[in-house]
Amino acid sequence: MNKLHEIKDEFVLKIQPVASSEELDVIRVEFLGKKGKVQELLNALGAVPKEERREMGQALNELKNAISSEIEEKGKRIKEAELNAKIAMTTLYDASLPYEAKSGSLHPITKIINELEDIFASMGFSIEDYSEAVSDFECFTSLNIPEHHPARDMQDTFYLENESGQNPKLLKTHTSAAQNALMKKYGAPLRAIFPGRCFRNEATDATHENTFFQMEGMMIDEGVSISNLIYFMKTMLSKVFERDVEVRLRPGYFPFVEPGFELDIKCLICGGQESESGAKGCPSCKHSGWLELCPCGMIHPNVLKQGDIDTEKYSGFAFGLGLTRLAMMKFAVKDIRVFNGGKIEELKIKA
Repeated sequence: MNKLHEIKDEFVLKIQPVASSEELDVIRVEFLGKKGKVQELLNALGAVPKEERREMGQALNELKNAISSEIEEKGKRIKEAELNAKIAMTTLYDASLPYEAKSGSLHPITKIINELEDIFASMGFSIEDYSEAVSDFECFTSLNIPEHHPARDMQDTFYLENESGQNPKLLKTHTSAAQNALMKKYGAPLRAIFPGRCFRNEATDATHENTFFQMEGMMIDEGVSISNLIYFMKTMLSKVFERDVEVRLRPGYFPFVEPGFELDIKCLICGGQESESGAKGCPSCKHSGWLELCPCGMIHPNVLKQGDIDTEKYSGFAFGLGLTRLAMMKFAVKDIRVFNGGKIEELKIKA
């Protein structure tokens, strides 16, 4: 019987400071659980002498009922207190207080597009839009890349099936796919840019994605030369980055321009400098200090002819500006895959 008094006294001491449902549940398990203290005495009841067993069993049941009843009452008081606390918090809320709502932000690519459209519009360029699904003629043939030409291997893309199986559409691999349609629509002289999303079936890394944004630009007029291309590109880049930007032209092969160039920008993430480890550059520029920004060059006469432009009178330049890579430089993003990722907070910070 002394053991019963010890359990009762211990229960009284432990339940008094309990102030939450979680704490009360711990007490319930300790005393009334399958391995609780009351159950241990009930399991040991068989070892009690027969003449004392009945009295001991009755006392154990009374203790169990008393503990159970106290836990139940304590639980009601706790729930009532928790409810009153919630009501008090609701009462304390003042709806008239100013509320600072979190606003959204533009995606970094969208911000770059808007900025570039304003810059080129100020230089007399029209802003055009074009479909993401185009014909084989638009994406390749009109750009001096006929069927079976090895240059098609440079831009592996995704073809879309249709019911007839004839003339299937494909996801454009470059914004240059709009050149022919715009030449036929406006003729010459012509100044136009057309941003858009492009697709290529290729492996991804820090500077390559299978889905990315470009902005095509064209200027066709009398006497247009490479110097005009360099001027417009340097003007655009200096306005985007709000400072002079170092660029370079490297010879590059693209069937739709002649001569063709790769326009590179000095890496604005590492500046082309060595890191603390002694390695030159960074992963974004593949440790070269330069980042390929856009293929460009003088529009090939065959492309002008496909667009019904008089090649005896007019010449022009074209460029395919990598908007995603430009955004990498603008917002110091080291991995191009961030832009197609789902980390909203990271994109919001960058924008």
